[in-house]
Amino acid sequence: MSASASLLSRIPGISSARLLHPQAKACLRNVASRRSVAHNAFSFRGTQGRTLTTKVNAGAGPEGYAIKPEARLEELNRLGITPYPRYQAPKVPAVLVRNVIQEYENSLENGTKDETKKVSICGRIHSKRDSSAKLVWFDLIQDGHTIQAVFNRRLYAGDDKAFETAAKNFQRGDIVQLTGHVGKTKTGQLSLFITEDFELLSPCLHAIPTRSGLKDPEKRFRNRHLDFLVNRDGLEVLRKRTQVIKFIRNYLDSRHFLEVETPILSTQAGGANAKPFVTHANALDMEMHMRVAPELFLKQLVIGGADRVYELGKQFRNEGIDADHNPEFTTCEFYQAYANLNNLFEMTEDMLREMAKSVTGSSTVPHKISETETIDISFENAFRRINIMECLEEKLGEPLPDLESESVAELLDICKKNRVYVSAPHTIPRIMDKLISHFIEPECIQPTFLWGHPIIMSPLAKDIKLSSGRTVAGRFELFVVGKEIVNAYEELNDPTQQRDRFTKQQTDKENGDEEAQPMDQAFCGALEYGLPPTAGWGMGVDRVVQILTGSGHIRDVLAFPTMRAIKE
Repeated sequence: MSASASLLSRIPGISSARLLHPQAKACLRNVASRRSVAHNAFSFRGTQGRTLTTKVNAGAGPEGYAIKPEARLEELNRLGITPYPRYQAPKVPAVLVRNVIQEYENSLENGTKDETKKVSICGRIHSKRDSSAKLVWFDLIQDGHTIQAVFNRRLYAGDDKAFETAAKNFQRGDIVQLTGHVGKTKTGQLSLFITEDFELLSPCLHAIPTRSGLKDPEKRFRNRHLDFLVNRDGLEVLRKRTQVIKFIRNYLDSRHFLEVETPILSTQAGGANAKPFVTHANALDMEMHMRVAPELFLKQLVIGGADRVYELGKQFRNEGIDADHNPEFTTCEFYQAYANLNNLFEMTEDMLREMAKSVTGSSTVPHKISETETIDISFENAFRRINIMECLEEKLGEPLPDLESESVAELLDICKKNRVYVSAPHTIPRIMDKLISHFIEPECIQPTFLWGHPIIMSPLAKDIKLSSGRTVAGRFELFVVGKEIVNAYEELNDPTQQRDRFTKQQTDKENGDEEAQPMDQAFCGALEYGLPPTAGWGMGVDRVVQILTGSGHIRDVLAFPTMRAIKE
């Protein structure tokens, strides 16, 4: 009989190598040849009282495990360990690791313990190190905070059997409850010195790969629970996301804005040029759309007397997926009566400056532009402003045609001369958007306002006549590191003009532009009751979090991003 087969025969419940995962077979051969075993292995007591440890390939991925989950559960039950007990409040105070660190990190001397009280701590075993048969070290992680646990037979009040069972059978990934005294080792490591109640709350039945073993984005984002266990930076990004959302809410609440919720499902999707998701309401026997923006509902609330109103929520657009776009995303939109673009310029600069300080501790954040180069993005001073039409004409070396007339052919000729490809359908808004994204947006690394959009690109914005005589939309967009993060308008409140704008949008839709906005007679009817002069503002929350956390892809800032289907 081979050495590995001999070892295999000692595992209760397993009598054939055919029942063992291939990676575990290889590990058994390593054990038989006395090779070293990593601390992230699983251990099981054999029938002869010996401990068999099988090493798992750290890069095995989500599906890797040392022994079948059923075998480990069987062994735990054989040892009298309840694998999934009901949680019972401990007899001593249950404490959070973060509070232990705050209380003791700077108050205890090296080599001392607080023996005046015992505490109980729950968490997941992040690592295990066997110093000897009588001394085991664990790193316990709880809500992103780590504390060392020292399991010393000399300090443990239980009997030898209880100590041996816990020391040998509780492994990396297991969720446990520990009781003991808080202290510091001689080298100054803050630790929990276990004295009693080393209890398993939930076993981990699979091997958790090391950080280097889970780098494939497909595996990471399709197994997000595992990704967060391995890549702790991911949860830190989500915590900063929460800080951003709380900051926005507090900022607007302190300025007397009313937070509201508007419908996610409605009979038509308006408020932005975007392709909606369409569904069917069985109870009503009618087609419904998931919202692409809450704008039209929020402006109706302003008409109804809510002079300052905002909504933080999800939007849904049936469009592409890339580093800056996810079909489901989060925005904040607010509307303020008796305000204009100048108010919004100032408010945007102030909000982002204070947000950066609140979330990162500085008004300057690093941005990685290549593998070897990082630049600082500063929100401290007034942001750069670019007049779109003037900038485009300067870069093109010629004036733009009249965009309120049928100028598609002339614009396409300009694109051809400048080697700018525009996909069909060819409408004026789409062509102009392409020219702006080609010539101007790449220059917007530091915070930059783009303003003075053509009216035809902004069907919901009021007109502004400039000193040059040109009439443009009362609108700006804020770009940072080439990403649009804010879009703001002086809102069009003339119902007749609004109907005319919607009619032009309908023509674009008939010409194949699925993102053109539909006619909304109900909204136009509401405008007839009088919308006060209003400034409207929308922010892409996900992109702001990307910038403040240095995340290169939008999926990095979403707990569960949309993933493409796996092709069979």
